[in-house]
Amino acid sequence: MSLSSSLDSQTPEVAILRVSGLRCAGCVRSLENQLKAQPGVEAAAVNLVTGTAVVTYSPTETAPIAIVERLNQGRFQATLAEANAPLELPAPCEEASLPRLAIALVLLVLSSVGHGIDLLPGHWPMLEAMIWHWGLATIALVLPGWEILQEGIRGLIQGRPNMHTLVALGALGAYLTSTVAWLWPSLGWECFFDEPVMILGFILLGRSLEQRVRQQAQRDLRSLLALQPKQALWQPSLTTTDRWPIPVNRIQVGDWLWVDAGEPFPADGTIVTGETLVDESLLTGESLPVAKGVGSAVLAGSRNVGAAVTLRVERCGRASFLGQILELVVQAQNRKAPVQQMADGVAGYFGYGVLALAGATFVFWRAIAPHFFPELTHSMPLLPLKLALNVLVIACPCALGLATPIALLVSTSQAATQGIIIRGGDVLERSQQLDTIVFDKTGTLTSGELEVAQVSCYGNHSPEEVLYLLASLEQKSHHPLAGAIQKAWAATGQNRALATVTEVETALGLGISGRIERQVYRAGRLSWLRDQGVDCPALELETHVALACDRRLIAVVTFRDRLRPEAVGTVQALQAQGYEIHVLTGDTAKAAQHLLDPLGLPPTHLHTDLQPQQKLALIEGWQAQGKGVAMVGDGMNDAPALTAAQVGISLGTGTDVAIEAADVILTRNRVEDVLTVLSLSRATFRKIQQNLLWAVAYNIVGLPLAAGVGLPLWGLGLTPGIAAACMAVSSIAVVLNSLSLSRAN
Repeated sequence: MSLSSSLDSQTPEVAILRVSGLRCAGCVRSLENQLKAQPGVEAAAVNLVTGTAVVTYSPTETAPIAIVERLNQGRFQATLAEANAPLELPAPCEEASLPRLAIALVLLVLSSVGHGIDLLPGHWPMLEAMIWHWGLATIALVLPGWEILQEGIRGLIQGRPNMHTLVALGALGAYLTSTVAWLWPSLGWECFFDEPVMILGFILLGRSLEQRVRQQAQRDLRSLLALQPKQALWQPSLTTTDRWPIPVNRIQVGDWLWVDAGEPFPADGTIVTGETLVDESLLTGESLPVAKGVGSAVLAGSRNVGAAVTLRVERCGRASFLGQILELVVQAQNRKAPVQQMADGVAGYFGYGVLALAGATFVFWRAIAPHFFPELTHSMPLLPLKLALNVLVIACPCALGLATPIALLVSTSQAATQGIIIRGGDVLERSQQLDTIVFDKTGTLTSGELEVAQVSCYGNHSPEEVLYLLASLEQKSHHPLAGAIQKAWAATGQNRALATVTEVETALGLGISGRIERQVYRAGRLSWLRDQGVDCPALELETHVALACDRRLIAVVTFRDRLRPEAVGTVQALQAQGYEIHVLTGDTAKAAQHLLDPLGLPPTHLHTDLQPQQKLALIEGWQAQGKGVAMVGDGMNDAPALTAAQVGISLGTGTDVAIEAADVILTRNRVEDVLTVLSLSRATFRKIQQNLLWAVAYNIVGLPLAAGVGLPLWGLGLTPGIAAACMAVSSIAVVLNSLSLSRAN
């Protein structure tokens, strides 16, 4: 199966970058703007959770390496995912590395001990001295907090404040104010050196816990990436036993690779020596190993569980079956739902808003509050500053920025492990609006493995000759009927080479014509042949192909198909969930009704004798009535309808055109996976809504409390250290809530 078609040099191309330095939604917006500002870049989408950027660019104006070089001149550092190299996620962020976290926690404990000195036996003058607390705060800023301070101040200077800017200003503000109060006690200010220690300690602890949970959320995606081997055994020729290990990014099409028993296949290819059993369960869902011999195709990521074989490479790297699946998954996780675009837009300006709110808080409590709450402001001269620091530290753009991408990461990765490729968050969002599911019949609800039932001849041609002519005309077609004809011709046991066909013309969904030697042959529906001037009898046939020579009917071939075993259960389950079901087919009403009768659909929901443009018209008509329509198909003639539907779902064995047109690809070719798609979409969008509600509610409640709203009303206030702890918990809550998707499905 191919998941992408070849592109010419003028078509925009896609590069995947691994990016370090992403901290919050403000960073995402900043990086996307930097990428879009580069010449030749048409679009850019950044994922905060996976640390990847998908860049669409014009190859005539720029190159991926140039994009990376320009980007690396700023605060973000990127590397390019090479075409032949295995896809990888960036290494976990080191901002909360174990040594720095350990130092921050030790400082936090020592600071707490210093405040509880009265509870300790004996006399501890060193712990009672203010220089002790100043030293702890200084060490906290210089060691564990240094990178946060650097990055935060840099963002402020560059006019792109991020979460680190808010934390840095909060910690530095508390430190500098306490230093002034300590050096000039006559001011009557209080010292709170414990606040920088608490702010940085809680932030780093929260980041460490959040990173661990993020890694757990990436588990399914990393298990897919782990299917890619790192090395391969290269064999210079088929006649030698010499073999050398090489990195997989050095594999080229045409290479011979030795794959030993127990090893994964490093590329798509054809076995040229040996026989073995291949475990394809993780790719196709087939639970039992499949026997493979010389001439058999194998897929990258499947595992050789039999004997050693030699493989000739046909596709490698990102062009392989596994590589294309992984690339689609990464692109899907960077393709944003409208709700995420809105959230990212808000979060991108969040830092500016928080800085403004902190300034307004300081001005209010300094200039206005003394006239209304004198008892509060007179007893606490540093209250305006503390409350402003609270606002800076409690604000959490991360929860808002993580709300959608972390849920998408879990759901799309989990779907991929089940052989379902969902192209992006916008697909999941559109899936919530569906009320109508439309199926193509042949190859979707049916097995698609048609077989010739009867050859009726109307001239002097034998059935074998008819099959020979049809197989010649259809030899380059991927239509299920063409495949059945090829199998029937092969079953005759004749070694005769197929004829050369010239002047080939295809009428999509109707038939094909071509010249064999000196005669023009047409093959297709009887109705189409009549339109071409062929004299055809009035026959009521099921699925068929009629053959004419020079406008004279010479034969009619009929076929039989069967419903997939899971088709009836899938349709009934969808109906039970309230979906309206329709079936589209090019077959006659008689043939379709007989085959689809077990589905129990009303006759008005079976649409027969349809050409591709008529399928498209039906989809557009239902949408014009306000219905949300999903189309499930697999053939070239389904592509227009797949594109027009709100959600297009293609089976993985479908044509390249159908797969390119689809929003969802069922790589394991199981129609019941439609139920999984809809269920996972509902669960994911529910989690996104919960995450966004939490992120918005947290900031709506937390920011006013931090600004001191509760002080005059209930005497309720926060310290900067407690505010930092709240901020850390808010991000972890979003990640944990999204992670529950993997347990629920």
